[in-house]
Amino acid sequence: MDLDPAVSNAQFYKVVFENDQVRVLEYTDQPGDRTTPHAHPDSVMYTLSSFRRRLHQNGQHRDVEIAAGTTGWLPAQEHAGENIGDSPTHVLFVELKGGPSGGAGAALGPA
Repeated sequence: MDLDPAVSNAQFYKVVFENDQVRVLEYTDQPGDRTTPHAHPDSVMYTLSSFRRRLHQNGQHRDVEIAAGTTGWLPAQEHAGENIGDSPTHVLFVELKGGPSGGAGAALGPA
């Protein structure tokens, strides 16, 4: 199973820029949409819309609500998610190439 979100969840993730240092993904979904398991390297997330999501990771889940305009650090992770709100999700991820940092910083995660 390919864990690259641009492959495994291509209906939600679109590569909008890539070079040898970073890859930028645009994520969009609608209320009720769900992703399959996928992985992200260390990333910076910028939210273009406010949203509510349920994140599934390691057999557990947690609900997050994030306001539009939020920027946050995401350590490398594997998860699945679902839009549990009543509005679309629109997010940009700047994925860093070069391996995980060990998870420093706060963990957010919309997808």
